[in-house]
Amino acid sequence: MDLLPFDTGHATTVASWPVSAAEVVMWCGLRDFPVAGSTVAAWQHETDVSARMLVEGEQLVGYGELWCDAEEDEVELARIIVAPGARGRGLGRVLVRGLLAEARRSGLSEVFMRVHPDNAGALRCYRGAGFGPVDTESAEAWNAGQPVDYVWLRHT
Repeated sequence: MDLLPFDTGHATTVASWPVSAAEVVMWCGLRDFPVAGSTVAAWQHETDVSARMLVEGEQLVGYGELWCDAEEDEVELARIIVAPGARGRGLGRVLVRGLLAEARRSGLSEVFMRVHPDNAGALRCYRGAGFGPVDTESAEAWNAGQPVDYVWLRHT
């Protein structure tokens, strides 16, 4: 298994992975289904976004991003998804641990993630990778203006 810098030539493939409109919302918060490959490709141009792909042999099996904020001294892991045919094999946890290792190498002190409250599988995965809930006050402050009350997690 290799965690590599994302190649935008795979953007259409990653965009095809959410299998429903509800899954798109839980993955990236968009209301568009299906997601356009150009949308995933455009994410690569966002300031402080560093995307990675998990590759097993020759096959792309996962995608995730690190959002680095030097001013806040933190990294947020985001837009994490595993290919539908590769789910249920623990690859989400492999991907999250790889992203976490890269986040730690960034030199930034804190690592967070936000999860849609209905995404029970992702919550299990992230808790299994060592993430735990942030304090209630922080979660309430960070959810102000968000489309849903996300579950905010910090690596412990």
